[in-house]
Amino acid sequence: MDNISIIAAVSIITAGFSTSIGCMFPAIGEGKSVSSALTSIAQQPDAAPTITRTLFVGLAMIESTAIYCFVVSMILIFANPFWNHFIAI
Repeated sequence: MDNISIIAAVSIITAGFSTSIGCMFPAIGEGKSVSSALTSIAQQPDAAPTITRTLFVGLAMIESTAIYCFVVSMILIFANPFWNHFIAI
């Protein structure tokens, strides 16, 4: 295998790991945060608007981690900065 094939294989494997790990753990975190929010709302229904607003902000921050991992995967597959370096050699 030449250098370009190795870079392609490593990029695809790394993109797969980045997407799988980067989506698995935020999903677990989102499930735990929704569960905690529902428990809190069940205990104090008067605080539901505040809990819901805080929950949505937290979910957006958790989801941004998964989006960043997806963006890194797309960069590795379609706009890999190592391609030009190894093609030049």
